[in-house]
Amino acid sequence: MTEEPVGLVLLAAGRGTRFGAAPKLLADLDGKPLVRHAAEAALAAAAGPVVAVLGHAQARVRAALAGLDLQLVENPCYADGMATSLQAGLAALPDAAAGAIILLGDMPCVSPGLIRGLADAFRAAAPKPAAIVPVWEGRRGNPVLLNRRILAEDLARLSGDRGAGPILAGRPDVLDWPADGSGALVDVDTPEMLAALGAKP
Repeated sequence: MTEEPVGLVLLAAGRGTRFGAAPKLLADLDGKPLVRHAAEAALAAAAGPVVAVLGHAQARVRAALAGLDLQLVENPCYADGMATSLQAGLAALPDAAAGAIILLGDMPCVSPGLIRGLADAFRAAAPKPAAIVPVWEGRRGNPVLLNRRILAEDLARLSGDRGAGPILAGRPDVLDWPADGSGALVDVDTPEMLAALGAKP
């Protein structure tokens, strides 16, 4: 029996204005650009095809992802907010992939195991939830798995600089999934946060 298709969308188009003038996703962490950590975790999970959405500094981000088995999609409307990048990435996934794991390019501590766990939870669920959200120490984090069949119309209507959070709020068919570490809560918004990660043993 073949596994139900699941796809991954790596959001790597944003400007990261809180980080400063330099492109956040290209900042170095342990000898690699921040965005490459997330991309390598997505590929190592072997959960399904990975689409990376590019926008701000796209030529440099493309170079940072060179050699990885990704489908690269340019979002010319990235300045209009995260919703446009989410929609561009979802549109590029195979139609057969009912589940789409949305991975943020500024989350370098997300493990392949966490990503794979979300995919496995979706495949095992009956009935299928609208979304699966990792939870660590009582807090919801990322990446989030979205059910494209259930949420298609809502996702198409998203606008502005937001992800799927508003359309998931209050839904009874969102499954909380226990994550096995804090990587689901670690995103890098400022140089200080990046420095703190680099200082960890």
